[in-house]
Parts: sequence; C-alpha cells; structure tokens
Amino acid sequence: MAGVDEVGRGCLAGPVFAAAVILNKNIKTKEIKDSKKISFKKRVKLSKYIKKNSIYAVGIASVEEINKINILNASLLSMKRALKKLSYKPSLAYIDGLFIPKNIKIKCKAVVKGDEKIASIAAASIIAKTARDFFMINLGKKFPKYGWNKNFGYGTNEHLRKLEKYGVTKHHRKKFKPIHNILFRKTRETQ
Repeated sequence: MAGVDEVGRGCLAGPVFAAAVILNKNIKTKEIKDSKKISFKKRVKLSKYIKKNSIYAVGIASVEEINKINILNASLLSMKRALKKLSYKPSLAYIDGLFIPKNIKIKCKAVVKGDEKIASIAAASIIAKTARDFFMINLGKKFPKYGWNKNFGYGTNEHLRKLEKYGVTKHHRKKFKPIHNILFRKTRETQ
C-alpha cells in the first residue's frame, strides 16, 4: 500500500508538491504524523529516515498549471505524478482528502484526515512538505524581499505586506484572491 499527500494548496506562491510513500514494514512509525504538527527541524530528520526506509516519489504541479487548471486539479495532478514515479506499483493507494487523481491505473481510496490516520499518508506529507520547503527556501534566495525562507509562500501578514510593497512575481498564483486583488487594483490605478 502507498500513502499519498500534497502540500502547498493554500500558498500564494510556488508549486504544489505531493509525495507517494510505501513504507518498509520494519519502519518505526511512532513519530511519523501529519507534517503540520512537526517542527521544520524534526521534519527534515524524519524525511531522511522515511526516504532511507521506504519507496517514495515526489510529484509537482507548477504555478502555471495551478493558474490554468485550479489548485484542486493541480493538487490531484501532483499526486498522480508522484504515484506514476514510484519504482514499485502498489496494489492500493490511500489518498489524503476527499478526491482521488483521475486516469491512474492504481486502485485509490480517499481518506479524509488521512495524515492523522494512516502512517504512509503522514510519511508522504512529511516528504512533500520538506521537499517544498527547501524548494521555497532556494527560490527565496532569488526573491529575498518576500520572506519565503520563513513563510514558504503562505499568505502571512508579512508576505502580504511585501506583495503590496514590491508587487507580484511570476511565482505567485495570480488567480488566488489576494494576488488577484493586488493585480486588479494596480491595473485600475494605471488606467
């Protein structure tokens, strides 16, 4: 069985990441839980441990794809990509949430709050979150004004203030309401 989860749905900037994980049956799962409930430092440590003791893959949907097909479909696309990249095909994949990816040749079952119930989904959330966090930290080096090394692209008060001050980058999700409102207001101001 595989567990699949995505991270970054609620962000204002950056892609959405998903991971698919098949845990080794001897792995210790006591500390593996929903990535949102673990500190950054602990997530990094657990991610390394899970990767060493699992079959895993990461899938990504870009900002362009998010803007084109919406965040729900982009999240499902990133999950589909993660599942397709697994080196071993599971007989069943537990997907965190209400929806499952379409057009995939693996039996899938949606599990609401799966990252709290199924260790492989929690493991997937840890791997996906760690991968996305490091992606945003690296992207933040090119765009240091937005604080992505700390807010990882989420809509914190600081990030919103920086958007107002410095404007929108190509890495921002232009159809998300706060970004759309800023772009709309700037367009009206120039008319």
